[in-house]
Amino acid sequence: MLNSFKKYIIQKKNRSKLYSCGENSELTGRIDKRHPKSVIVIGENCLIEGTLVTETKDSKISIRNNVFIGGNTILDCVVSIVVEDDVLISYQCLLADSDNHSVRYSIRKQDLAGWKDDRKHDWGPIKSKPVKIRKGAWIGARAIILKGVTIGEGGIVGAGSVVTKDVPPYTIVAGNPAKVIREIFLDER
Repeated sequence: MLNSFKKYIIQKKNRSKLYSCGENSELTGRIDKRHPKSVIVIGENCLIEGTLVTETKDSKISIRNNVFIGGNTILDCVVSIVVEDDVLISYQCLLADSDNHSVRYSIRKQDLAGWKDDRKHDWGPIKSKPVKIRKGAWIGARAIILKGVTIGEGGIVGAGSVVTKDVPPYTIVAGNPAKVIREIFLDER
């Protein structure tokens, strides 16, 4: 547990990096804006213990209301990550809206030099697609959500899963790659 003064300092520093932050939201994790024009918006009544990373001027992370993001979870955004209301994202998860590196070695071999030169990574040839986590979803511990994935409303991702395809609303998925386990019945919603 953080003492109250240290928690206050961390939250004040984090809030200064945000475009906006709603009432009663706590930000004890890390905000890493790698481009000053990127945007991070956090709604009301959220608890953000993980790390939010924006990579480019076009990066936008939008976290709506009543959202929990657990410790050591990373949202790594090149284009767009949207987390809707009432979502729980457990600890040590990874949500990434890009491949981060080119499949082509001739391009990828320059990445380290770019990072060492004040994070000048060329995102142009990197495949990126928005990630969306719909209202009421739950992402289990150490799950990985990859580019272009939408987790449907009320969807559940089992712990340790790697999600490469959309998850239908009110469905439980698990595994690597994640596969549908079962539908969430009406009396469970």
